[in-house]
Amino acid sequence: RVRTVRFLFGTASAAKAARAGGGGRDERDARRRGTDAAGARPPRLRRRVLSVPAGPTGLRRLAALRHRGFDWNDGLFDVTWSENNEHVLVTCSGDGSLQLWDTARATGPLQVFKEHTQEVYSVDWSQTRGEQLVVSGSWDQTVKLWDPTVGKSLCTFRGHESVIYSTIWSPHIPGCFASSSGDQTLRIWDVKTTGVRIVVPAHQAEILSCDWCKYNENLVVTGAVDCSLRGWDLRNVQQPVFELLGHTYAIRRVKFSPFHASVLASCSYDFTVRFWNFSKPDPLLETVEHHTEFTCGLDLSLQSPTQVADCAWDETIKIYDPVCLTMLA
Repeated sequence: RVRTVRFLFGTASAAKAARAGGGGRDERDARRRGTDAAGARPPRLRRRVLSVPAGPTGLRRLAALRHRGFDWNDGLFDVTWSENNEHVLVTCSGDGSLQLWDTARATGPLQVFKEHTQEVYSVDWSQTRGEQLVVSGSWDQTVKLWDPTVGKSLCTFRGHESVIYSTIWSPHIPGCFASSSGDQTLRIWDVKTTGVRIVVPAHQAEILSCDWCKYNENLVVTGAVDCSLRGWDLRNVQQPVFELLGHTYAIRRVKFSPFHASVLASCSYDFTVRFWNFSKPDPLLETVEHHTEFTCGLDLSLQSPTQVADCAWDETIKIYDPVCLTMLA
């Protein structure tokens, strides 16, 4: 059974215009074409952050909470929860800023961090509870490290030669994070140094997403505009340890399962979500096609081994239990 939540964050007409202009194969072009298609004004956005508790209780309360939120004056591209406070989260936006929110307070942001000079497309809170560290990736080609209790960034990481689409902390190694970029590389960084540790020329196309395996500290997956997913063993990055093919347009988000070491999910501008087991000879487990526009967001529940949420330009969030994960449970 699929639960559908209506959530307006961009116009369907803009999505159609972007697809007609080239299939959304380039993230920046897709956004620009969507804006141009709407005329002088950008696509209509509801810049709204929803407060939804984790687990089944949160799902039951989602309908009641959908009208509770906070407005911001530009498009919000990513959100990450604090690992130390269930009410605190950080968002990032098209005006180059990060916003710190407290969902228990019906006011504006607690703090706004404005240092990036272009859109901030990715933000992630460290999973090490002893740290208060947030990492952000921007179209200004930089990654910045933040402590939300400090009013400015702690340091800036440079090296990418194009826009940065994804930044994500390692769940295993404190102070270590990965980033992926339009320069076709995956990069591994350590906060103890401002230089890059590993540079992986992972694709011959823009890389829109990356994720760490929850069971292997050396395994990272990338998803790119070339429609492929590739797994990388950071001890030897000469060749990918796996490649998954099947999507027909750019892969927008990829996530490893928190319950199964070799299972992952991906969503794409081909409107589909696909589930994979890279250890199998036939790795594609299931294809879900329940959106009518670009599928752009995806996550697997940390509480339920079968539950998935995804979202798309068709203004909906789908919450469901795919058959393949139900069979694995």
